[in-house]
Amino acid sequence: MQLNGKRILLTGATGGIGQHVALMLARKGAKLAIVGRDAKKLEVLASQLSQIGETPIKIEADFEKTGTAETVATLATQALGAIDILINNAAILDFIQFEDQTPERIAQMIHTNVTAPIQLARAVLPQFKKNHQGHYLMIGSIFGSLGFPHYASYCASKFAIHGFSQALRRELVDTNIGVTYIAPRGVNTPMNDAATLAMLAKTGGNVDEPDKVAAIIVRALENEKQEVFIGQPESFFAWLNGVAPRLVNLGLKKQTRLAEPFIKK
Repeated sequence: MQLNGKRILLTGATGGIGQHVALMLARKGAKLAIVGRDAKKLEVLASQLSQIGETPIKIEADFEKTGTAETVATLATQALGAIDILINNAAILDFIQFEDQTPERIAQMIHTNVTAPIQLARAVLPQFKKNHQGHYLMIGSIFGSLGFPHYASYCASKFAIHGFSQALRRELVDTNIGVTYIAPRGVNTPMNDAATLAMLAKTGGNVDEPDKVAAIIVRALENEKQEVFIGQPESFFAWLNGVAPRLVNLGLKKQTRLAEPFIKK
C-alpha cells in the first residue's frame, strides 16, 4: 500500500508510539488527523508534522467519555474529506494487583481500550464500504495473547481487541477493507512508569524503543499484514500460551514473585 496522499485518522497520536508513527506517516506523504487528550502536546506535534509535510488536523478528545468515538470520526471525515485508514492506538494501562484496581478504573480501562476503538471502527465502516476501500490498524499487545499477572484488566482489554480484529477481518473478507493487528511487547514510553520498567528489568522482560515499534507498524501497514507480533521470546510465549498454557503458567511463577515488590499499591 502506498501511503502518499492517504487520509489517516490516528488516535493516541501524542503518546510514545503514536508521535513516532505520526512523524513517519508524514514523511510518507500521508494526510493526518491526529487525536489526543492534551491540547499543548497536540500543538507541538502538529508543528513538527507541518515542517515535514501537510499541516495535520488536530482533534482534542478524551475517549474515556461516551460518544467521543463518533464525534472524532465525524470531525476527521469533515476535515479530510474522507478517511482511508484508521489507526486505533489510544489506550491506558495499569501495573497493579487486580484486587487493588477500583471498579471505576476497570470500567475506564475497558471503555478506553475496547469500547471506544470498536465504536470508532464502526463509525468509519460505512464510508469504507461506500468507497470500496479502507484499512484498520489496531494496536494491541503481546498481552492480547498472553495473560500476564498484575495486568488482568489490561490483558482482558487487549484480548478483546485481538479477537475483534480477527472477527472483523473475517467478516470483511470479500471486500477491499483490510485489518492489521500489531502486538508490541514492552515499550519505553511514559505509559510504562518507573516501577513497571524496574519490574521488567528485574524479571528479564524486554523493552523496545518507541521509534523501533513505530517503524514496524508503518511497514506492516505498507505491506497490509494481517497480524504482527513484535519481539522474541515474547512472541513465542504468546503462541505457546495458545497450545500449552500450563507450561506458560509454570514459567511465569518465578516472574510473578519477582514482580510483587514493584506492584502499585
